[in-house]
Amino acid sequence: MKTPGPSSTQPPSRRIAEELRAAIEAGHLAPGDRLPSERALAHQYETARNTAREAIRLLAEEGLVTARHGSGVFVREPQRLFRFGSDRYSRSNRETGLTPFRLEARRQGKEARIDVVGITRERPPQDIAERLAVPADEESVLHRENHYFADDEPVQIVSTYLRWEEAEGTPLTQPRTGKDGIYGRLEELGHVMTRVRDEITARMPTRAEATVLGLPSGVPVLEVLHTSLDQEDEPFEVSRYVHRADRTGLFYELPVE
Repeated sequence: MKTPGPSSTQPPSRRIAEELRAAIEAGHLAPGDRLPSERALAHQYETARNTAREAIRLLAEEGLVTARHGSGVFVREPQRLFRFGSDRYSRSNRETGLTPFRLEARRQGKEARIDVVGITRERPPQDIAERLAVPADEESVLHRENHYFADDEPVQIVSTYLRWEEAEGTPLTQPRTGKDGIYGRLEELGHVMTRVRDEITARMPTRAEATVLGLPSGVPVLEVLHTSLDQEDEPFEVSRYVHRADRTGLFYELPVE
């Protein structure tokens, strides 16, 4: 007697997802191709539309397909927006007049958009307070939160923290900070960036982060805790970058000393 294979013992939704996944991996369904409709899949596999819908949901959770409202479900393009960590703050890049994110997006043929969603005086999280050497139990920082989009797709959340005693009464408290952005204003305050420290971790998103980034279930985020240090080796700005791990890569090229 023949022993049933794994696919014959799987729920129908997983069997459909497995066959579609194999077609994507083999290139029979290429990036940008439209998947058959739920109705067509249900007819092909002689199952209910809810079962076909569940199969598509499983593929979406893996980041293999994406739904476009009113158009259907398509095989996702395997593109990532890369953050070039080693030179993104260089003076030569700043002289382009573009922020690091806008420059990175342009280099990769993407349209950048940055939404300023909050500028507030706050008590800092403990890890921010430690890096900026400010009290954690006082409203000692200015918190700027921005949401970043590439081709209208959300890719990262950036929370920037500055010492309130330095930012108060300056353009740093405004959505538009002027030429060269916040680093230009911080240079005017005496902080010339000479070194950076990036601490990188991977984790699952909070519920709020998943909502902002439009994350399917099971997709993690990359967190970059960035600290800028000045000519006195003093930390003067800390930013927490939360990136979609399925849409973002990190690229570092550093000298070996």
